[in-house]
Amino acid sequence: MSTPLSDYLVLGAILFTVGIAGVLTRKNPLIVFMSIELMLNSVNLTLITFSRLWGSVNGQVIALFVLVVAAAEVVVGLAIIVTIFRSRTTVDVDDVHTLQG
Repeated sequence: MSTPLSDYLVLGAILFTVGIAGVLTRKNPLIVFMSIELMLNSVNLTLITFSRLWGSVNGQVIALFVLVVAAAEVVVGLAIIVTIFRSRTTVDVDDVHTLQG
């Protein structure tokens, strides 16, 4: 028994919506980064679903590149968070605007 492709698209939309809600409502930068990663993974799920639908590997290749870029984004983002935490003892997203020189 095979799962219909529409189920994957609905799951991708739900995951993307949860990611947007996390980015808009949370102040902790780690939660914001996890929400962004959730959004990227939902887009990957959608790309792979359409790739399977059309019988092409292009969506899977793009999803692989998105995973590589997301891994690099996490490394840079965590380095920025650690730097902010060392200079200030808080990591609140609302207080980051004070670092603008």
